[in-house]
Amino acid sequence: MTLTLNNLILMAEDQLTQYSTDALKIEKLRRKIGIALTFKEQQKLKEELLAQMPQGFWAKKLEKERQTFALPFWGIAGLGLLLGISSQQYLDFLAPAIALPIAIKIQQLGWKLQAQTLLLKTFEDIEKRVNN
Repeated sequence: MTLTLNNLILMAEDQLTQYSTDALKIEKLRRKIGIALTFKEQQKLKEELLAQMPQGFWAKKLEKERQTFALPFWGIAGLGLLLGISSQQYLDFLAPAIALPIAIKIQQLGWKLQAQTLLLKTFEDIEKRVNN
């Protein structure tokens, strides 16, 4: 079984759930990748990852501050629920129906971008260790 880029991104997302430093996350990923892939396969996947990663200003900002971007939508959803329940106006339930999926999608996108960056740092760490 060969690892695909999507599998590696999922492994990086799994490492993001651990409460530890980035260096420890990279170390754990480096071991897993080093066992499963040859250096040439790693280079190929790194190039594929670089081509896939968005490089724009908003993508970098979303990666760093996904909570900040999603917070207004979480607030709108909560306020809509509160107003809809308290005043029994069913039209207020539209706000959570619209804002909640947007907030979740922002969180997922930011999480994926953060995992891709962690994977890229891992590939660069492996490359640096091989060259030394």
